[in-house]
Order: sequence, then C-alpha cells, then structure tokens
Amino acid sequence: MRVAIVHDWLTGMRGGEKCLEVFCEIFPDADIFTLLHIEDSVSPVIARHRIRTSPLQYMPGIEKKYRYYLPLMPAAVRMLDLSGYDFILSSSHCVAKGARGDDRAFHLCYCYTPVRYAWSAYEEYFGGGRVTGPAKWLVPRVMKYLRKWDLEANERVHEFVAISHTVADRVRRFYGREAGVLYPPVDAETYRPREGGGDYYLVVSAFAPYKKVDVAVEAFNRLGRPLKVVGHGQDFERVRKLGKSNVAFLGWQDDAALAELYAGCRAFVFPGEEDFGITPLEAQACGRPVIALGAGGALETVRALNREEYAPPPGLARWADLEADEGGSTGVYFERPEVEALVRAVERFERSEEQFRPDDARSNAMRFERARFKERAEEWFLRSWNAHLGRAGSLAKR
Repeated sequence: MRVAIVHDWLTGMRGGEKCLEVFCEIFPDADIFTLLHIEDSVSPVIARHRIRTSPLQYMPGIEKKYRYYLPLMPAAVRMLDLSGYDFILSSSHCVAKGARGDDRAFHLCYCYTPVRYAWSAYEEYFGGGRVTGPAKWLVPRVMKYLRKWDLEANERVHEFVAISHTVADRVRRFYGREAGVLYPPVDAETYRPREGGGDYYLVVSAFAPYKKVDVAVEAFNRLGRPLKVVGHGQDFERVRKLGKSNVAFLGWQDDAALAELYAGCRAFVFPGEEDFGITPLEAQACGRPVIALGAGGALETVRALNREEYAPPPGLARWADLEADEGGSTGVYFERPEVEALVRAVERFERSEEQFRPDDARSNAMRFERARFKERAEEWFLRSWNAHLGRAGSLAKR
C-alpha cells in the first residue's frame, strides 16, 4: 500500500503538526505533500519523510506571507501529483483535502475544521472594520469562490474524521457529511506537574482574531492580576499595546520553557472558541486548572465546575457521554468572549480555588495522551482501509 499524507503547510509545530507527527510514525514510508515547507520548522520525525511541495513554495515572501496566497491555494493543492498512491490521508484545516489522487485511491480526511476563514470564523477575520479599501470588495468574492471550491473538493473524500464533536457538527452543517471523532493527542510526557503553582495566570495562543487574546488582556487589566501571554501572530502589536504593567508578553517559547510556565501558573486562561484546543489539555497535564470560554472544543476537554449550566456539544445527549472516568472539576467556564464575563469567571475561580486538585487535572488530560491517540488512529485507519477494500471487491464482482 502506497500512502500519501497531505498537510496544508509546514511552517511550525502547532497542534496539527503534533497530529501529523503521529501519522508519520504510523506510516513511516509515506510521502508528505504540502503547499510549502519552511526548512527546520518541523520535528525530525516529519522532516525525515520525503516532502513534496507545490509551486507556492517559490513565490516571493511566501515564508512570512503565505496566508496572503489563500486565493491561489485551491489551484496549488490540485497541482500536487498523487497518482499511484493507494491511501491518501489529508490532514486538513484549509485546502489539503482538495488534493486529487487516482480514482481507485481511498481518501480519508482528518479534519481540524472546515476552512475557518470561509465558514465558522468569517466575521472574526474580516468583520468589524478589519477589511478596508479594495480588499473590502475582494474578500467576499474570494470567500464565495473558496466555499464553492471547498464543497466540490469534498466529493473526492471518502471519509471524514473530525478532531472534536464541535468540528463534526461543522462538517455536518457546512458540508452535509457525517464525520467520526478522533481527539488529537496531548504530550503528557513533556507536560507534567510540579510542586505548587505561581501567582500568575497564563495564556498560550497565536494572535489570530478569533483567539480573543485581547479579551484576556483587557480582563486582566481590569483585575490587576499578573498575566503572562505566550505567542505571536497577526494581532500581536495591537494586543500588546493594550496591556498594562501587570501583563507580560513572552513571544513563542520552546516546549521546555512552556512546560515550566504551565506548571507554575495559578490557572490557564482560554478566551476564544476553538475547534479543539490543545493548550488547555497541556495545562491540565501539568496539573493546572483552566478558565475557558464555554464553547467549542473546551466543552469536550475541561471538566468545568459549572458545566451543568451549559449545553453539551452538538451530537451529544448528555455530559456523561464525555466522561471516561470519575474525577473532580478541572476548571470554570464563562459564557461569552467578553471582558466582563471573563472577569466574573476569574473571580468565581478564585472563590472556589481549593476545589481544584492537580491530580484531577492530570487524570483528565491523560484521556487524550499521545500513545492512546496513536493506537486509536492505527485501528481507525486499518478499519477504514479494510472497509474500502471490501467495497471495492464487491463492486468488482458486479
């Protein structure tokens, strides 16, 4: 069986690349296809594979401005030559699932989300006066084209697997397709508890509009509590200017430094709605509680003290469906991505702080640990492949 793995772009080791790394271990001889690859940006496990890129690799300024090439990405991904491969595994949050193989190839898409810019987060990226001048005319037309292309690309995907029930619901609403759920992994070996916690709160996030880092900064401006913010991105300078002296912006940190920051915080703050969100689990793996927006992936990863005040994620009838084991609360939800709501949640957390135990947080995170993800992914891929062979054999007999 010849396997091709298609990943949108290789520009760093974020949550999607942590999943890709496991896929590379499952398929050590697979070839990787991607729109662009920035040298030395991914782990040795990924880099040792044969990596083939699209023509976008050679465009001017691509390393820093690749998102500006979004209108060209659908055409670029279809220029990737996947002929001769039996199993195509697309690891996709943008256009990777649009790669085309032979008609006989089986295509499974591990979907991080339907294209965020075009579907679930259009307003966060382009609303509220963020787009001006000629772009105000151009962006809606590009997104209309992208949505049309995205729906057509789905026709060549045999099976969708979503990273959360939240994403499975988006696949159902936007694509009209059903998707199973396979939660991404947390590196519970790197992220481990240590004795005691510090006095600071922590945010770890890219500075994208939908991440709502500005909400966290302004809430802690009002509270006056110390807040450390790890990350960078398009909104960095704007958000940095909002912070008062109690807010420290640390940029990106390596895994070792990040593990220390997680383990030493009073609580982790997760202000935006995520598809899944690996950082709250990394914080819980370090034994720390989480203050999270009660929406999206956090509903599936944080066992909140006030969980019963919220509806379970779409597709689940009750909260117990998410409980793999009994354990205490690991955090608090707040109702809206607004400053006042987060301020109230922090105050509620502080009133209940003695109820959060590091062992409960660690136990909750271990439900998602890496070895378990790898085992489940192997079983899933094998089962899907065998089912495909069975269908193909049945058709051949006809």
